[in-house]
Amino acid sequence: MLTLATANVNGIRAAYRRGMDAWIASRTPDVLLLQEVRAPDSVVNDLLEGWHVAHQACDIKGRAGVAVASRLPVSAVRVGLGAGEPEPPVDTGRWVEADLELPDGGGRLTVVSAYIHSGTVSQPETMVAKYAYLEKVTARLRELAATGEKVVLAGDLNIAHRNVDIKNWKGNLKSAGFLPEERAYVDVWLDQVGLVDLGRVHGGEGPGPFTWWSWRGRAFDNDSGWRIDYQLATPSLAERAVKVEVDRAPSHEERWSDHAPLVVTYDV
Repeated sequence: MLTLATANVNGIRAAYRRGMDAWIASRTPDVLLLQEVRAPDSVVNDLLEGWHVAHQACDIKGRAGVAVASRLPVSAVRVGLGAGEPEPPVDTGRWVEADLELPDGGGRLTVVSAYIHSGTVSQPETMVAKYAYLEKVTARLRELAATGEKVVLAGDLNIAHRNVDIKNWKGNLKSAGFLPEERAYVDVWLDQVGLVDLGRVHGGEGPGPFTWWSWRGRAFDNDSGWRIDYQLATPSLAERAVKVEVDRAPSHEERWSDHAPLVVTYDV
């Protein structure tokens, strides 16, 4: 069994101060896919001592940042979606791939930790950047799916796919993260690329289970959240998923991020 967890940590240093290390010790995941790391390599490697770590920090200090931390051997790492061109700062710290060697001759597993732009409708340039990046993501997912290998895209995709993926969907029809144009990309990834949304397949028809709640007000207590953290797997891997769980904290005070980890157990 392989336990793979993805979490937007909302700053890895702050998350550790709030108890992320205790969660890791209790959960004992084999692979951690992290987003919004917001730290340099030195800090990430120090906090994740003993893990094989692949990390892309954002060129804008204190923003974004993605990482893969693995107990399994890592045979290759690919960073970013720049297709050989330097990426603008807004596109860094958002994509890292790692090829992991499965035990007992189980072959290769490719994991992707991704952090998609949030975007703001009142700032059109941010939505232009988000859609441009979603095009690059779609192109790369087609390439990965075409290999026929076991692949999982995981992370904070900043898109709630369906009405059941957001508590107040009627009030957010014109909000970034729930626009029809954004949701259409997830349709493509599932219906055309062929990825499987494990959170939904194993989570029932909803509403929820949600993975993000605002720090403000009583959003967490009222379960007024969004499902924006995903594990999207190729069919050959999806069929091996035996359990999918959202590690929702027992209380608002015990949260170590505004996101909850999404944890999948695979029989590999």
